[in-house]
Amino acid sequence: MPKRARVFSSFADADEAELQYYADLTPDERVAILLEIIRQHRESPGESAQRFERVYQITELSKD
Repeated sequence: MPKRARVFSSFADADEAELQYYADLTPDERVAILLEIIRQHRESPGESAQRFERVYQITELSKD
């Protein structure tokens, strides 16, 4: 997808334009964006990029 920049006079105008942009996308365009995000994530360096994994840490609380 081509990238483009726009200038807004306020944050509210920018937020409204962003909401309208995503509302105007077709389902196929939305899926294409999702697949691109997944591709970029998987190509990023590190083992965590190879898979999604849940990590749990159990911590003992002090009894003070």
